[in-house]
Amino acid sequence: MADVLVLVEQFGGQVKKATAELMTAARRLGSPVAVWIGPGCDDGALATLGEFGASEVLVADAPQYTDHSVAPIADVLAALVAQRSPAAVLVASSATGKEAAGRLAIKTNSGIITDAVDIAADGTATQSVFGGSTIVHSRVTQGTPIITVRVNSIAPEPQATTPSRSTIDVPVGESSTKARVTERTEATKGGRPELAEAAVVVSGGRGVGSADGFGVIEQLADSLGAAVGASRAATDAGWYPHTHQVGQTGKTVSPQLYIANGISGAIQHRAGMQTSKTIVVVNKDPEAPIFELADFGVVGDLFEVVPQLTEEIKKRAGA
Repeated sequence: MADVLVLVEQFGGQVKKATAELMTAARRLGSPVAVWIGPGCDDGALATLGEFGASEVLVADAPQYTDHSVAPIADVLAALVAQRSPAAVLVASSATGKEAAGRLAIKTNSGIITDAVDIAADGTATQSVFGGSTIVHSRVTQGTPIITVRVNSIAPEPQATTPSRSTIDVPVGESSTKARVTERTEATKGGRPELAEAAVVVSGGRGVGSADGFGVIEQLADSLGAAVGASRAATDAGWYPHTHQVGQTGKTVSPQLYIANGISGAIQHRAGMQTSKTIVVVNKDPEAPIFELADFGVVGDLFEVVPQLTEEIKKRAGA
């Protein structure tokens, strides 16, 4: 069975959910080989990777791989592609992942598919393109298939293994070290899950009306253990941080449940959330375009509907 290289998404030694999804997809194509770049691959991380089927974990933890920008990651992956001739390389569709994948495609003269939402056993990738209006099925026809996968698109499926761990030392090209990371500042996080990885997202739009109006959105999110999102109109108005913007120019999410409150459904926003598994819409305009995507819709004032929904969820949670 051919190897499938999986670039591990991790932070501070904690394996991100995106990696479990990548490992699940990789098992359809061959034998997953996890590539861990950076420090922190301890026994706990190894066990997590083994839980989702890693046959091997290759660790590149020398400072030369982490003291620079994305370029050394592509150098490591390119060397492994040359050594192992894998069936594919799978990477998460994060900012770092997509840049590394693009650089790798150039280094290996290979085709690349970005933002896949599914991968079949024959390597065919499914993409949602043109703002989600079209579904495309694609395959790489040259070199090693390099595929970036959208977070929350593939349900993680455990398949326990006991992976071996090897430290690798790959030379980094001079051009890859011209940009150096001088400082890292950890983002301040609250108690809510990360937006791009959350299983439930509650978003607010222009209909929220003000920064204070987002209080009802946050209360609903907290009752569900959800992340908070916002439309571009809301973030441009300064009502919520731009880091929470969902849409074509913001973050793309694909949670199990997406609740859109006071969002009209402009194509820019739809492009960032319409692959969500279940979409619930609350909007007082029955003609709002977002109702076209809704699995469930409520025509009403969000300031009346959302607090009632929050209260009911809290009652059931306490029952």
